[in-house]
Amino acid sequence: MHHDIHAMLHTYRSAELRQEAAEFRAPRPRILNRMGWTMVELGLRLAQERPAPVRAARTA
Repeated sequence: MHHDIHAMLHTYRSAELRQEAAEFRAPRPRILNRMGWTMVELGLRLAQERPAPVRAARTA
């Protein structure tokens, strides 16, 4: 195979692979973003000081 043709085919194929990779990676950041914010929210809830339970006075 002539080296010019080989280089051209390689260029086209690498462009196709880059496009497929970009399409494949599109949904991931949304899932990771949502999961990250859920973990932050959970951590903030766990870090909050909880008020002491109010107990009613008992009469004997």
